[in-house]
Amino acid sequence: MDGTGLIRIVEGAVYYILGLVALALEVWAFFDCVRHRANAFEAVGKRTKTFWLAVTGGSMAVGALSVLGGGGGGLIGPFGLFGLAAVVAASIYLADVRPAVKDAGRGGSRNRGPYGPW
Repeated sequence: MDGTGLIRIVEGAVYYILGLVALALEVWAFFDCVRHRANAFEAVGKRTKTFWLAVTGGSMAVGALSVLGGGGGGLIGPFGLFGLAAVVAASIYLADVRPAVKDAGRGGSRNRGPYGPW
């Protein structure tokens, strides 16, 4: 085996591992969205639960295609256009929507003063 073949094997393994990590993130976002009540999304001023289920479900489907397809580039791979869009969509849900909806489910933050959180 020459050096080029070894580099391709390592590159393929790295793409596969990154695809699995992205898929895990997207699955986490989808199932977290499933477990929250629909009225909590509107209570905190976010888009509807149906919207976020569609976004996170779509990103999970793209992530699954990325891992099962095994492609490193193109449109579907973890570094492809749709793969990056899927990771960004799941990350937006986890970083912005999830904390707000989670906080709404507890009845608001306990660290709240008369003029806002502290």
